[in-house]
Amino acid sequence: MTALVIPAVAGAAQPRYVLLAQGPAAVPTSPWEMVTSASPITQLVLVVLLLLSLASWAIMLAKWREFRSVAGASRQFVDSFEHASRLDDAATLAERADPNPFARVFGRATQFVAETRPALGPSADRAARLSGSQVEALRLVLDSETNRERDVLGRFLPWLATIGSVSPLIGLLGTVLGVIEAFIGIATQGSGNIGAVAPGVAEALIATAAALAVAIPAVFGYNLFANRLNRIDSELEGFGSEVIALMVREGRI
Repeated sequence: MTALVIPAVAGAAQPRYVLLAQGPAAVPTSPWEMVTSASPITQLVLVVLLLLSLASWAIMLAKWREFRSVAGASRQFVDSFEHASRLDDAATLAERADPNPFARVFGRATQFVAETRPALGPSADRAARLSGSQVEALRLVLDSETNRERDVLGRFLPWLATIGSVSPLIGLLGTVLGVIEAFIGIATQGSGNIGAVAPGVAEALIATAAALAVAIPAVFGYNLFANRLNRIDSELEGFGSEVIALMVREGRI
């Protein structure tokens, strides 16, 4: 029985699975060759993953610099605040300190006390005390300021969590589409040997590998910065109690 040979038309584009079947030279031998010879759908998925990776690394770098700056300025101010014996000295330290959440929380507390003092009546002098409800209001104000500082420091962190959770799904989508295309090529070619299946499956798995490479650093960075944010939040709550204690000791409230 004579095999039927169909000659190739010069200049005509041939399907990718036909090119892979023509000889070992057409089979990709490295991940980069798999990417460059991948289908448009797989390449689109890889481009999306690349953009997500760049975004996640940019966020992590920005947050690392921000947390480092905040930690240095806050540590310096808190150390000086602990040695302050009077409220006026602490206020001077807050004015001279570099911008940091602790100095802003302290400034909000002194502002509230200064604005609330006239409510005690025209005869109120420096030794007057705030009422219990006013002290409770001061605590609520400090909690609100603490939450605001937490929100400022936590900007863009949800994006890291989103990238870490969505990237594997995007990679899985690319893998599924790649496997579907590979099996369509096998059905069209009429060959089911390992040489015909392996290149398409390997190309499809590139999307999953790229997705994991994007998701793992994003999840790691999110957990790291979330833990640091929780620690700063706890320290701000304790600092608010110290501010109230200093005001009570000095007779301001």
